[in-house]
Amino acid sequence: MSSLSRELVFLILQFLDEEKFKETVHKLEKESGFFFNMRYFEDCVANGEWDEVEKYLAGFTKVDDNRYSMKIFFEIRKQKYLEALDKHDHARAVEILAKDLKVFSTFNEELFKEITMLLTLGNFRENEQLSKYGDTKSARAIMLVELKKLIEANPLFRDKLQFPTLKNSRLRTLINQSLNWQHQLCKNPRPNPDIKTLFVDHTCGPPNGTRAPSPVTNPLMGSIPKVGGFPPLGAHGPFQPAPAPAPAPLTASLAGWMANPSSMPHQTVSAGPIGLSPSSNAASMVKRPRTPPTNNLAMDYQTADSESVLKRARAFGISEEVNNLPVNILPVTYPGQSHAYPLYSSEDLPKNVMGNLNQGSAVKSMDFHPAQQTLLLVGTNIGDITIWDVGSKERLVSRNFKVWDLSKCSMSLQASLANEYTAAVNRVIWSPDGALLGVAYSKHIVHIYSYHGSDDLRNHLEIDAHIGNVSDVAFSHPNKQLCIITCGEDKTIKVWDAIAGNKMFTFDGHEAPVYSVCPHHKETIQFIFSTAIDGKIKAWLYDNMGSRVDYEAPGRSCTTMAYSADGTRLFSCGTNKEGESHIVEWNESEGAVKRTYVGLGKRSVGVVQFDTTRNRFLAAGDEFQIKFWDMDNLNLLKTINAEGGLPSSPCLRFNKEGILLAVSTSDNGIKILANAEGARLLRSIESRALDASRVASAAAAKGPIINAFGASSSNAGTAVGVADRSSAMTAIVGLNGDTHAMSEVKPRVADDLEKSKIWKLTEINESSQLRSLRLPDSLLPIKVVRMIYTNSGGALLALTDNAVHKLWKWQKNERNPSGKATSNLAPQLWQPSSGILMTNDMRETNQEDAVPCFALSKNDSYVMSASGGKISLFNMMTFKTMTTFMPPPPAATFLAFHPQDNNIIAIGMDDSSIQIYNVRVDEVKSKLRGHQKRVTGLAFSNVLNVLVSSGADAQLCVWSMDVWEKQASKSLPIPSGRVLNPLGHTRVHFHQDQIHLLAVHGTQIAIYEAPKLECLKQWIPRESNGSITDAVYSCDSLSIYASFEDGTVGILSATTLQLRCRISPGAYLPPNPSSRVYPVVVAAHPFDPNQFALGLSDGGVHVLEPPESEGKWGISPPVENGAGPSISSAGGSEQQPR
Repeated sequence: MSSLSRELVFLILQFLDEEKFKETVHKLEKESGFFFNMRYFEDCVANGEWDEVEKYLAGFTKVDDNRYSMKIFFEIRKQKYLEALDKHDHARAVEILAKDLKVFSTFNEELFKEITMLLTLGNFRENEQLSKYGDTKSARAIMLVELKKLIEANPLFRDKLQFPTLKNSRLRTLINQSLNWQHQLCKNPRPNPDIKTLFVDHTCGPPNGTRAPSPVTNPLMGSIPKVGGFPPLGAHGPFQPAPAPAPAPLTASLAGWMANPSSMPHQTVSAGPIGLSPSSNAASMVKRPRTPPTNNLAMDYQTADSESVLKRARAFGISEEVNNLPVNILPVTYPGQSHAYPLYSSEDLPKNVMGNLNQGSAVKSMDFHPAQQTLLLVGTNIGDITIWDVGSKERLVSRNFKVWDLSKCSMSLQASLANEYTAAVNRVIWSPDGALLGVAYSKHIVHIYSYHGSDDLRNHLEIDAHIGNVSDVAFSHPNKQLCIITCGEDKTIKVWDAIAGNKMFTFDGHEAPVYSVCPHHKETIQFIFSTAIDGKIKAWLYDNMGSRVDYEAPGRSCTTMAYSADGTRLFSCGTNKEGESHIVEWNESEGAVKRTYVGLGKRSVGVVQFDTTRNRFLAAGDEFQIKFWDMDNLNLLKTINAEGGLPSSPCLRFNKEGILLAVSTSDNGIKILANAEGARLLRSIESRALDASRVASAAAAKGPIINAFGASSSNAGTAVGVADRSSAMTAIVGLNGDTHAMSEVKPRVADDLEKSKIWKLTEINESSQLRSLRLPDSLLPIKVVRMIYTNSGGALLALTDNAVHKLWKWQKNERNPSGKATSNLAPQLWQPSSGILMTNDMRETNQEDAVPCFALSKNDSYVMSASGGKISLFNMMTFKTMTTFMPPPPAATFLAFHPQDNNIIAIGMDDSSIQIYNVRVDEVKSKLRGHQKRVTGLAFSNVLNVLVSSGADAQLCVWSMDVWEKQASKSLPIPSGRVLNPLGHTRVHFHQDQIHLLAVHGTQIAIYEAPKLECLKQWIPRESNGSITDAVYSCDSLSIYASFEDGTVGILSATTLQLRCRISPGAYLPPNPSSRVYPVVVAAHPFDPNQFALGLSDGGVHVLEPPESEGKWGISPPVENGAGPSISSAGGSEQQPR
C-alpha cells in the first residue's frame, strides 16, 4: 500500500474515533495492521476477553512469527489456563490445555508436562513456583506489564504503537478545503452555496452576480467540531505540536516540550528460558541493574500485595536454552524501567483508617505541614480554613472567610461581596518551610498567613489577585527569593513577592481560565507549568517573554501537575467535560506522555484529585474510592474504600513521609489513614497526651521543646481536653530573617495578675449558701426528661419519662405580688376540674428508644408534645388533646415553633430528618436532610432568618428559613479520650442577640457564631464530673447553667466560658446514699437571670436562686490577656481559657 493510502487509513481511523464508531475503529486497526491500539488491548486483557485479545493480535502477528510473538501468546493462554484452574473448572482447563497450550509442547515437552500436572492439584498454588500467585485481577495486571514490554520489543510492532500527530478532524478539514477550492472554480459562485453531496464535484447553479467569499473565512462544511484528537486511542501519543516555531531550547527538560517529540526507541527484552519459575514485580527489581541481563531471567513471582521480596528461585527441571524462547508460566517483569528508589511494597501504603475529623463543611483542599507530620491544613466550600493536629484530633486554628481591608479591594470585588459575602476555598498550601500558608478563594482574594506554632496564626498578606475566581496558589524560590504564584478566572498567572506582596510578573497567553500552576526548577532554571480548563498546558520562565510551551493535556482535561518528591518525575491528573479522567507520567525531555495509568473511571464527577508519595506511589480519589498505582506500573496496584463514606471524587493528601493519608468524606469530614509507621506515630501521640501535666510543667520551666512528634508548649496551666497542645518546631525564620519562638506567650499586665490572685471560684456545698425549693408533687415520681418555664414566668411545665405532663403555677398574693416563679413560695401542682392529665401517645414497643420532646406556644395557651408516638397538641387551660398527628415511624425527637407563625413547627425526627410542618393545613412543607443520626435540638434565629439543628451525630447544621436549604454545617470536635455516645443528645440555644449559639454536648459546651458556625469558645469538663446532662443560657445570656451526671451544677460566664460558681449536690439534695440522683434537664427563668430550675432523675423539680444577700452566683474571673477563640478545660478547681 502506498504511503498516501496508509495515511488515508489514519485519517479514517481518526474520523471513526471522533464519531464514536468504536468497533469499526478496532476492526480497521486490525485489518490494516497500521496501528496497534495499546489501550484497547490493555482493556481487553484486564477484562479477560481472551478471544478478542487473540483476534486483535492476529492482525499484527501469529504465534510462530518470532520468539516475542510466541511468548505473548503463551502468556495469554497460560493466564487463561490458570484462571480456569482457579475457578475449579477442570473441563475448561483441559480444553485450553489441549487446544491452546499443546502447540508449545513442541518447544518444551517437559514444560507442557509440568503444566499438565497442575490439574492434579486441589489448588495450583501448592506448586512452589506458583505459591505467590495472587488473585485474578492482580495476576492480569502483572501480566499486562510483561505483555506490553514484549510488544514494544517485538520488531513486528515497530512503528505501529504510535498514532501520527494530527490536528483534530483532519479529514473534515481536507474535505472542507477541497469544497472551497471547487467553489472558487465555479463560474458564477454563490455567496452561500448549498452543499448537498460529496459524491460529485461541487458547482453553483444559475449566476446571481455575487462573488464567493474567501475560502479561509467561509468553511462550507460548517465549523469543525471540537472533539478530542485520535491520539488518546494510543496510550503513548505525544502532545500536539505548537503551531508556531518554538524558541531556542532552555534546558533539556523544556526543550522536549517545545519541539516535536522524537519516536521512542523500543526497549530491549532479553530472551529467557521456558520455565515454571515465577517472576518478580517492579519493586523486586530496583536493586538490580537497569541493563537487561543476558542470562536466565527466571525470577521470583511476587504479587502486588506480597509482604517481602522473595529470593531468586531457579527453574526446576528445565533446560536453560530451548530455542531461546523466553516463555514462563507466570508473567515476568524485566529490569530497565525501574527507578533506583528505596524498596517499598504496597504494605507501605497508608491504608488503615485511624480516625475521623469532623470538619463541618465540604473539604475542597488539604495540605500537610512540611515539617510537622501531623499538622493538616484544610480549606472548605464555605471559606473556612482549619489547622488540625491529626494525632490528637484537635482543631488548633479555625478561620472563616473575611476580607481584612475592604477599602483596599478593587471595585469589582467590593461589588461582588456586596451581592454575596461568601467565598469558597479553592486551594490551601504550606510554604516549603511551613512558616507561611496560602489560601486561594473563589472571589479575587488570596490570603497569606504566618504560622508560629500551636494556635498562633497571624494575618500576613491580603492580595486582590485576580478578577473572579482564584484557582490555585503556590510558593516558589526564583533567585532565592520566596514568591507566591497565583492563577485564576481572568486567564492569567501572576507572581508576587511573599514579603511585601508586590506583583513581580503577569503571564498572559491562555485562552481560558487557568486552573492550576506547578512551579519547579531544573538545575539553575526556574519555570512554571500552568494548565487551563480547556486542557492547554503552558510553561513560563520568570521573565516577560511569553510561554515556552503550548500543548494539550490528555483528553483536553482540566488538569493538575505534580512532581515526585525528588523532583525527577512529572505526573498529571485531570478530568474533561465528558467525565473521562487521565493520570499520566510525562517524558520531560520530549514533552510527550511516557505512561498512561489504567484504572480511572470513565464518568468522574468533578475533577479527580491526585497526589504522589515516596517517589514510588500515586494515589487518586475516584469512584468513591482511593486508587493507588506504582509509578512504574500502568495498572492499579490497590483500591480501597476507607471503610466507606467517601464522595465520588474525594480530596486526598499524603503527608511528607507518606505514612499518613488524609481523605475527605461525604459527611463533611476527613478520614486519616496510616501505614504501620504512621499508626505507631499516632498511637505515640495519644499515649503522650495521658502524661500532659508533665509535659506542661516541663514546657513552663524550659520553654518550647522539640520532640519527634512536634509537641511543645509555653502556655503553662492551660489544657485542651486533658492534654496540652504543643507546637512541633522551636523556631521559624521570620520573613525579615529573624528567628522567633513559635510558641509565644503574651505576658499578663500587673493588674491582671493581682486580680487572678484575688479571684476564687465560688463553691456552694451547704444548703445555707443558696435558696432551693423542691416543688410539691402528688403524682407518681418519674424521671423528668423535658422542662421549661412558661413565657409569662409564672409556671413550670415538665414532661416525665412516662409521657405525663406536670404544670406548677405560682399564685399572685401578698407574699408574691408579681405572681412569678420564686423559691420563696411553693407553687401549686395544677390540674383542671376534670382531673385529666396531659398524656402523650406512646409507642407500643421500644419505649426506651423514645426521645420525649415538647414546645410551648408564645402565648402559653397550648403545648405540642411527643414521647415516641404521635405528636399531640394540648390545651394548656383544659389539658384536653386538641389533635394528634404524624404517627411513627419516624418518631419526633424535637419540636420548635416558627418564631413568626405559630402554625408552623419544625420537627426533628429519629430518622435524622427535619420536617417543616404546617399545622393548619396538615401538610409537610419541606423535609431537610443533613444529619447522620436523630435530631436532638432545634433553634430559630429571627435576626439571621435561619434554623439551627443539632443531632446525636454531634453535628450542627444551619438552614435558611426562606428556601429551607442548608447553609453550613459543622461537627463538634470530640475531645481526645472521650467516647461519643451514639444516643447522646446535642442541644442548641441562641444567645439573646440571636447570632451567638450555645451548643451543649455530653463532652463539652461551646459557643459558635452563626450562620457560618465559627467556634469562638469551648469548655470541657473534668472527667470526674461525668457527662454534661444539660445546659442553657440565662435570660440575659450572661451566664450558662450546666448540670452534670455527678449531681453538680456549674454556672459559667457566657462571654469567657469560665466557671465562676459550682454547686455540689449536697447543697440542694437531701442525703440519700441508697440512690444516685442527678439533674437531667435545666431551665432558665425568662425574666430573672439568677433563677433556674432542675428536673431530676428521681422525678423531683428544684428551683434554685442565690442568697438574697449575694444576689448573684459568684464573681466572674478576670478576663485572660488576649481575647479570641479559645478552648478551656475543667482540669482543676479553676479554669483558665487559653
